[in-house]
Amino acid sequence: MTKAAAPDVVRSAYAQLVVTDIERARWFWADMLGFHIQYEDDATLCLRGMDELTHHSLVLRQGGTPALDHLAYRVRTPDDVDKAKSYFDSLGRPTRRIKAGDGTPGIGDAVRVIDPLGFPVEFFYEIDHAERLIQRYDLHHGAEIARLDHFNICTPDIPAAYAHYENLGFGCSETIEGDQHELYAAWMYRKQTVHDVAFTGGAGPRLHHIGVATHESHNVLRTADIFGALHKERHIERGPGRHGVSNAFYVYLRDPDGHRVEIYTSDYYTGDPDHQTYRWNVHDDRRRDFWGNAVIESWYKEATPVLDLDGRPQPVTDALLDESAVAVGADGLG
Repeated sequence: MTKAAAPDVVRSAYAQLVVTDIERARWFWADMLGFHIQYEDDATLCLRGMDELTHHSLVLRQGGTPALDHLAYRVRTPDDVDKAKSYFDSLGRPTRRIKAGDGTPGIGDAVRVIDPLGFPVEFFYEIDHAERLIQRYDLHHGAEIARLDHFNICTPDIPAAYAHYENLGFGCSETIEGDQHELYAAWMYRKQTVHDVAFTGGAGPRLHHIGVATHESHNVLRTADIFGALHKERHIERGPGRHGVSNAFYVYLRDPDGHRVEIYTSDYYTGDPDHQTYRWNVHDDRRRDFWGNAVIESWYKEATPVLDLDGRPQPVTDALLDESAVAVGADGLG
């Protein structure tokens, strides 16, 4: 079968996570991080950052085992939803149409697929709009999350992930490569920032983290201070620090179910048509932390399992290359 035309992806739009206790999840994501609750029922929370004008960028769904239900990308036109179906059908991948009202609250007609990397991914155009809260400073609290920024996924074959997203029209901002240009990691974008999706080499398919943006680096530090002040510092996994890749200031946290979130700010513009990929060498210990701070083992090894279109856990394959095995500088994991 001839490969059909790919849909025109605008940006990473939302992630839907399975959590085991919706009230504990509310405490972490809404009370502590400052997401606005746009919709809720007994088993679902739809959340958005304070800058976001669409219905949600994160959905938490009550379930028995923590997992990624699906990632979602917004496409440019309603026709691109149909294109997504035809494209993944032509690749021989599982696809499913989701009618408005049958899927995630606030989302119109959509297509969900299992992509060539084994991830459950939704493509949609229509989404409900929401009240402008950008200047409702009286409602801003916690980490003061502004918006969803990116997904980071664990996959055993980084070149295959690169090729798949390149076929979807994504550009590449930065890579981590070996001396023979072996690809250990890549950061790829559709919106004009460093990335909408990044690939961490490791057993997969698994979700490494979702990245959410704040406006300033002091919001990242405030996040750590709030967790520390409440004796909840065990939720802080790594950082604060500054990345080499992306230049962003960051802190990584784990929610009560172990889902990882990065609080992220200060990356850069990638919108020029001749934007060039910046290539880091895997032996440069500034790549993951610009100050050379250690990358702890859990950050390399632990991640969230993903579900298929029927809600069953996807099987996991071991990685071809293991970045954590390259002992350099502060990493010290080899």
